[in-house]
Amino acid sequence: MSKQINFTIVPAESEDPGQRLREYANFCAVAHTPFDLTLTFCDVQPLSEQDLKSAEASQTVQAPIVARIALPFSVVPGLIAALQEQMRAVQAAQGAADPAAWPKGPLH
Repeated sequence: MSKQINFTIVPAESEDPGQRLREYANFCAVAHTPFDLTLTFCDVQPLSEQDLKSAEASQTVQAPIVARIALPFSVVPGLIAALQEQMRAVQAAQGAADPAAWPKGPLH
């Protein structure tokens, strides 16, 4: 006879502050395969004159990849729900329930 155990998974923080990893990204590209969803996080820095000239010619700007995360589709609905809940909390805290009032930025 098998026993069912209910549990919650929580991130295990390192006791060493030097080992606590946090990366900053201000751009996220989303792609998928038949098997998973891939989120590629980048840190887009202000563009130099050379970057602007290159972007004008190629219509692209390259940004360093901070992290690339592949998620099985079974995780995606929970991620979407968690992101929506966090956005509701941010909107309530900022007093701007209408996302149209928020600053515009790249969506990809």
